[in-house]
Amino acid sequence: MAKRSKINFGSKQKKTAKTKKNIIVAIIAIIAIFIGIKIVGATTSYISDKKQEKIEMQQKAEAERIAAEKKRKEEEEAKKKIVGVNNEAKKYTYDATKVAEKLKKFNYLNNGEKIVFLTFDDGSSTTVTPQILDVLKENDVRATFFVTGTNIERGGQAAKDLIKQSFDYGNAIANHSYSHDYKYLYPNKTLNLENFKADFAKTDEILKEILGPYFSTRVIRCPGGFMSWKGMDALENYLDENNMASIDWNALNADAQGRKKVASQLVSEAIKTSEGKEIVVLLMHDTYGKEETAKALPDIIKYYKDNGYTFKTLS
Repeated sequence: MAKRSKINFGSKQKKTAKTKKNIIVAIIAIIAIFIGIKIVGATTSYISDKKQEKIEMQQKAEAERIAAEKKRKEEEEAKKKIVGVNNEAKKYTYDATKVAEKLKKFNYLNNGEKIVFLTFDDGSSTTVTPQILDVLKENDVRATFFVTGTNIERGGQAAKDLIKQSFDYGNAIANHSYSHDYKYLYPNKTLNLENFKADFAKTDEILKEILGPYFSTRVIRCPGGFMSWKGMDALENYLDENNMASIDWNALNADAQGRKKVASQLVSEAIKTSEGKEIVVLLMHDTYGKEETAKALPDIIKYYKDNGYTFKTLS
């Protein structure tokens, strides 16, 4: 009778246990690899996020630097800009838009504070303007000069030097057109806005040549006066849009009205037309042939000083 093989159950159990162990080790290894992959992935993502965050911070910092530099340059440019008067003369000047509004409403009250604006049209002239400037300096007052391009060119370098001298002293420089030609500016007594703007722009360019590229004026005076012409709504809108002011007058020495007057008559006219007004915009002329205006000016200034007026310019 044949012998039966003896089954070694202990050996099988050992193999089974070993197999299980190997499976467990494999599973652990797979888990470890998976975790490792996840860790590596997370680390890579973290590093990438940090790099992107750094790039964005650098871009933001650069944008802020560029914006700050732009703002600094704009502020420096703004400081260079000169509007009507030099920086030292700002203490003598007054907002022309407020005066324009007063004139438009015929409201010359000012809460008891008296202010006079001495204004001179049609200069500069090489004959009268120097006399006017001397009187202003002798009396320590400033005025507003509404200049015309044709007279500046007529006077050549001497006229240009007078404008620079006047400006440096603290007077305000304003625009009174280039041509002073009624037919060109107001054909058929009606404003031609394009002609008007082009004419005034020519004087603006002349003033930049004299006073520097940063000079401008927002104050104009219409030849013949704003209220003398038709179709002026278009100009008023243009001035409002550009923060400019057209300044007429509410008093005058009458040096361009009627027969030629001597100095004493000019003084009387200035006093008569100023009475009862706390804000006075006095029209005078410093063009050729107005020597009597220069002679009258000391007594005109004295009248305003004696009656408690402060002298201001328009800008």
